[in-house]
Amino acid sequence: MKKLTVTSERCTGCKRCEMACIAEHSDTKSYIFASLNGFEPKTRIFVDSVINKPVPVVCRHCDDPQCVSACMAGCMQKDPITGIVTNMGHEQKCVGCWMCIMACPYGVISPSFDIVQAGKSEFAQAIKCDFCPNRDTPACVEGCPNEVLAVADI
Repeated sequence: MKKLTVTSERCTGCKRCEMACIAEHSDTKSYIFASLNGFEPKTRIFVDSVINKPVPVVCRHCDDPQCVSACMAGCMQKDPITGIVTNMGHEQKCVGCWMCIMACPYGVISPSFDIVQAGKSEFAQAIKCDFCPNRDTPACVEGCPNEVLAVADI
């Protein structure tokens, strides 16, 4: 299984990981064009400030994910092979109850109101790190100039 590791001491707060995430999850695969398009996807990684120092916060893809247990619709699931926790492929089941958001101890699941505004869904679905399934390395890892983020085999 692979996990995303964070070496927060190297983080400068540039937020390039956030921009790479937004670009990867946009139709255009470009942060600039996604912004100009009027439909800018939400980032799935957040650079937060902890004691005045930037720290990237991202899904831990927990061994016993509380978000999966809390999801009434069954759309949040953990892949038994990869260990990745996501609602991909099941997002249409999401009814916008946000129980997963409330259950996540790390606060890394967000409601996506923009998909409702874009007419892509009736409900503001929960979004979180999906480990960029169409890439060998997550976009946030490649986008970080200081090697704060890395993928480790566990």
